[in-house]
Amino acid sequence: MSPTLVATPLAAIGRLVLAALASIGRMVLFCLAVVSHILRPPFYFKEFAHAVMTIGWYSLPVVGLTAVFTGGALALQIYDGGSRFSAEAVVPSIVAIGMVRELGPVLGGLMVAARVASSIAAEIGTMKVTEQIDALVTLSTNPLKYLAVPRVLAATLTVPVLVAVGDAIGIMGGWLVGINRLGFNSATYLRNTIDFLEPWDIASGIAKGAVFGFLIALMGCYHGMNSGRGAQGVGKATKQAVVTASVLILSSNYLLTELFFSA
Repeated sequence: MSPTLVATPLAAIGRLVLAALASIGRMVLFCLAVVSHILRPPFYFKEFAHAVMTIGWYSLPVVGLTAVFTGGALALQIYDGGSRFSAEAVVPSIVAIGMVRELGPVLGGLMVAARVASSIAAEIGTMKVTEQIDALVTLSTNPLKYLAVPRVLAATLTVPVLVAVGDAIGIMGGWLVGINRLGFNSATYLRNTIDFLEPWDIASGIAKGAVFGFLIALMGCYHGMNSGRGAQGVGKATKQAVVTASVLILSSNYLLTELFFSA
């Protein structure tokens, strides 16, 4: 076999690996730069308040709808599976634990990523294309302080609140299905939900929400500030922001679950 036939595929794989490592390195450096600016003045409270409304309040409807239907579907699935072992009574407890530990944070994070990461990347990417970021530098305004820090801080603080609200709505969705479709007594369903939930179950989901919010806004800002020129570059940055944020949410969810609940 010719050495060239072996070397060419290996060289292509090597280039891909090096490009991936370089991209990860740039993301890490960007993350460190944003974190280093969070506690240093000046603070742009108007931008922060606007980001809280955009990321938190405006994301509530989609998170609520996702949670209520997820809770209802989860109740149906658990009831069907539990009936095979005469364990239908576990529906309230499993719905509650499943929502607050996993489905609430993960699905809520993914929905916020689809809405917020794309929006941030498109907004900042457009500002870069139209040279508004260069104008900020000309006015002695740090783009990281003005654009990235308020959005990252707002997402880190508001996504846990969205997760908590989504958990409650998801449990309510399971309760509605349980009492209307599956024949559960309302008081018994709610009592089982409360009895089986522990404070750490709720706290772990909210902690995941904070991490997911940080990653979502960080990826939106990173890809927006590193977008290419023109409409095609902005579109590519938007797509990459959503994909990267979603992958990071799923991977960090496993790591956090391992950290919180490993034996």
